[in-house]
Amino acid sequence: MKKIIDYFNPPRILVLGFAIVILIGAILLTLPIAAENGKGLSFLNALFTSTSATCVTGLVVVDTGDTFSMFGEVVILSLIQIGGLGFMTFATFFFVLLGKKISLKQRLVLKEAFNDFSIGGLVKFAKRIIIFTAFFEIVGGLILSIRFSFDMPAGKAIYYGFFHSISNFNNAGFDLMGEFRSLTGYVDDPTVVLTVSTLIVLGGLGFMVVNELYEYRNTHRLSIHSKIVLVTTAILLVAGTVLIFIFEYGNQKTLAPLSGTGKVLGSLYQSVTPRTAGSNTLPIGDLTHSTLFLTVFLMFIGAGSGSTAGGIKVTTVSVLAASIWSQVKGKEEVVIFRRKIVFETILKAMTVATFGIIIVVVITMFLSITEPGHDFIMYLFEAASAFGTVGLSMGLTPELSPVGRIIVIFTMFAGRLGPLTLAFAMTKRRNKDSVSYPKGNIMIG
Repeated sequence: MKKIIDYFNPPRILVLGFAIVILIGAILLTLPIAAENGKGLSFLNALFTSTSATCVTGLVVVDTGDTFSMFGEVVILSLIQIGGLGFMTFATFFFVLLGKKISLKQRLVLKEAFNDFSIGGLVKFAKRIIIFTAFFEIVGGLILSIRFSFDMPAGKAIYYGFFHSISNFNNAGFDLMGEFRSLTGYVDDPTVVLTVSTLIVLGGLGFMVVNELYEYRNTHRLSIHSKIVLVTTAILLVAGTVLIFIFEYGNQKTLAPLSGTGKVLGSLYQSVTPRTAGSNTLPIGDLTHSTLFLTVFLMFIGAGSGSTAGGIKVTTVSVLAASIWSQVKGKEEVVIFRRKIVFETILKAMTVATFGIIIVVVITMFLSITEPGHDFIMYLFEAASAFGTVGLSMGLTPELSPVGRIIVIFTMFAGRLGPLTLAFAMTKRRNKDSVSYPKGNIMIG
């Protein structure tokens, strides 16, 4: 019994927990009551949808609004909420409500789920996550409901408002607009664009950063982690908006027909959504190759660690960029915001980035084999979107073969949990080397 308990270390519990949630969701979505036509989905399509929702990706093989009944949509929304916050957050919340104590092992799993540095204060942190989430989703839902009420009946507007608020705060990107349109009908609408963009960014910052911003009025300080996330996020959003504005300015199928304000809003949203949100206001298939390649880059980076987003994370990119800069300048230490970055952190960043590149390259190659007849950019875009749990697609997702769908399911699962979590779940407990070897010099470059 002890061996069995020891076998389920925190990474394995996370992997198994997400897998169970996905399987339950897939079963529910195959029920006739879950489909608009009363027939239900095939198990593979239901598994794909459940994985996409639980891994807060947004890639869909069938249109959500056209295919699912309200029951099916609520199941998808529940999976998005569980997947975005993590099933351990919900488990902790219910344990607290029932007056149960949180064991050391449960705290270790929470630590792994939050990608935190210690187990101190994790239960309090988990409760705050629920409060923050409820607040942002309710405020976003109310604003969107009021806006949608001008276009549809009040009851439907409220339902749509809160569905899209929850979906986008959790960086999922599922929508109910039908015909795979996403939010393209609101490309130049300031209320929808700015509200949804704010929800996406808040969900992508990471709960640790949001918590520190909340406590800033008392502490008047931010950790180096929060500073890196905030600064890098701002740089990527501004640079992405400017570049997309330039790349798409003369494109008659995207920005060209819009007013000056519409062009800015369209560029802004297209810069925000690759942070792993997945909804879009510009037609993805009509974007220029320059914008598509930039979007792949942004999807691969993702957003903040410990957030609802995927990708290799902005902190990983920042540490790698600082390491390269230190090498160029001939410095021995990597310093960010006057803080020395330890070698273990640099090595972890290199590992995460390398695993991410390998996964995207391999999946791109596999998709080019299983889904012949498309441009290379479509395979790369699909692979990056699935790994970054983004949900944007150039139109390949609904056309995927059964093998292609299984490949993307695995990619979404790997992208949501993270390459290192999967690697640690499949390996034995890490131990320090008992033998120290002499140094070896290798020529690099």
